[in-house]
Amino acid sequence: MMETLAALAPMALTLYGAPRSRAALVRWYLGEKGIPCDDVTIDLAAGEQRASAFLAINPFGKVPALVDDAFSLGDGQPLALFESGAILLHLAEHHARESDSPAWRSLTAQWILFANATLGPAMVAASTRPQEIQRLLAALDPLLAEGRSLLAPLGGAPAWGAADCAVQGYLAYLPLFCKDLDLSPYPAIQASIAATTARAAYKSAMGLA
Repeated sequence: MMETLAALAPMALTLYGAPRSRAALVRWYLGEKGIPCDDVTIDLAAGEQRASAFLAINPFGKVPALVDDAFSLGDGQPLALFESGAILLHLAEHHARESDSPAWRSLTAQWILFANATLGPAMVAASTRPQEIQRLLAALDPLLAEGRSLLAPLGGAPAWGAADCAVQGYLAYLPLFCKDLDLSPYPAIQASIAATTARAAYKSAMGLA
């Protein structure tokens, strides 16, 4: 449900985002897991990200941000989170209930951090440092063979989860933002991109449905 910043959000979860932001990645995860959430659009052109109401949620004035009324802070205020990776991990642990295993949490955090801190920057720098993105894709390709989840080595892990969402979300952007990159040496990554972009929840989150 799309609302404006000024609208009230009665659900426990409220996602604040904007077009062409990482909020789409969070929205994709919510859709895949069937987690209800109010979706509030921040008008960046109008400067809503600098409004006091939003700065109280994310003092850095960035999207996405998430407010979870199911969790209360010491002052009685609901939990507010920014950074897509932190939001994904919170949703996976406390709403999707992917696993209560400490190993699951550590591995999920590892892959989310890899996506945001390593894979994403390598994609941005692909035109000037193509060897770095090629090195990462060469190592990642066998891990995605046969459509396996990145957490497949962990027994009891879900077939698809937050770790996969974070990494596959970036991989799906490769043909768009790294158009000169030859993906033919990485068949599993090509298959992952095709599978991701065919998912109904992905299409809906990205506005492609």
